Amino acid sequence: MTEQEPAPFRAAAAPDGGVDTSLRSPEQRSRTFAGILANTALANITTSYLWFALTFWVYLETRNVIATGVIGGAYMLLIALSSISFGTFVDRYRKLEVMRFAAGFTLMMFVLSGVMFLLTPATWMLDLTQPWFWLFALVILVGAVVENMRNIALSTTVTILIEPDRRANANGLVGMVQGLMFIVTSVFSGLSVGLLGMGWTIVVALALTALAFAHLITLRMPEEVRAAATDAHGGFDLRGALAAVLAISGLFALILFSTFNNFIGGVYMALMDPYGLEMFPVELWGTYFALGATGFVVGGALIGKFGLGSNPLCSMLIAVILMGVLGAVFTLREWAWLYIAGIWLYLVLVPFVEAAEQTVIQQVVPLHRQGRVFGFAMAFESAAAPITAFLIAPIAQVWIIPYARSSEGAAQLAPLLGEGTSRGIALVFLVAGIVMIAAALLAFLTPVYRRVSATYAATETPARAAG
Repeated sequence: MTEQEPAPFRAAAAPDGGVDTSLRSPEQRSRTFAGILANTALANITTSYLWFALTFWVYLETRNVIATGVIGGAYMLLIALSSISFGTFVDRYRKLEVMRFAAGFTLMMFVLSGVMFLLTPATWMLDLTQPWFWLFALVILVGAVVENMRNIALSTTVTILIEPDRRANANGLVGMVQGLMFIVTSVFSGLSVGLLGMGWTIVVALALTALAFAHLITLRMPEEVRAAATDAHGGFDLRGALAAVLAISGLFALILFSTFNNFIGGVYMALMDPYGLEMFPVELWGTYFALGATGFVVGGALIGKFGLGSNPLCSMLIAVILMGVLGAVFTLREWAWLYIAGIWLYLVLVPFVEAAEQTVIQQVVPLHRQGRVFGFAMAFESAAAPITAFLIAPIAQVWIIPYARSSEGAAQLAPLLGEGTSRGIALVFLVAGIVMIAAALLAFLTPVYRRVSATYAATETPARAAG
């Protein structure tokens, strides 16, 4: 296999944007993308494995839900605050360089966490009134958050390496990688802490992180001959990110809709585990959820095989409607098979929503601005679900669940939701699903839907012809 290909691919050259796709055939570029995707999968799984293990270890050792809540909330908050900076750096530098920096930084943080764990006495580490535990958690947290820079860069490599008519398929494979992360971490993080302890868990995470970093060093992407000329400035170009989003008619509305969808998803994030733990023993719930999470893999694989059709935005809204239907009905009765099947089907659809948004952005936003647009979207969307979770959890705990368990409430809900201890949570799921359906149906009727669809169709034909 040679790095240079003959003249037929020269028509795709675009050196003014820092990218020359004539250097290799689409098949060669696709193989490079597969290598980057596999590397990102290993890195994401390893990062989540250590992060989940930290949460499990803290709770098991301290039985303090405030500590785990602070850790989880800080993680999502830092992702929201840092995503625009990550997108700015992705726009300013070559994508593989950004990915290598993120991988190296994460490796350095995990090494530091191992040293701290080794040198700090256990009594000091587990005393939440002392700074040692919080420093230890912060080091792991920062390493895990910086790893998300790779995910933004990964979305831009789809634009560079994949032909326009195959980008939706590639984005489906990205969703499949996310599904693998959920499956692995749901099962193995808890087992690792329980069987190996936190110390050896750090050692495993370090070894896998080093392996991913070493493999990333061997990858080459000659198409990006230099970083594209960009108007990104500094390390936190919020003004540039907003300008890039507003430059495309309807794009901001698309991001807001995805954010709203994540708000509704926060309801499920807050209450799915409590519902499952009411139904199953704690020892089995993680395994059952991992089984449900295989839906992520199936959904991503379906997109990888069949794509998203001629209008990804239409596919997104149809998927959201189906998610609303599933969210409304999968707890109508307290049946274990219905709950697990509903989770599985719901997660099959999640990659369709995420891949559709990514495909539209890759098509309508110039490459030199995509990092900031993806970062802007990640900042909004990652903040949405935790906010809803923080709001809905106390409302359900204080008002809805007690009402559903009262004699009067149980009698009123029984014809619709049946009987059981979790009818209050089922009521919340039902209302959230109906809201999701209504929002997607209304979105079909908006001028924004027509504008974004028209913009995508207008840019798709020239891009396909150039490819």
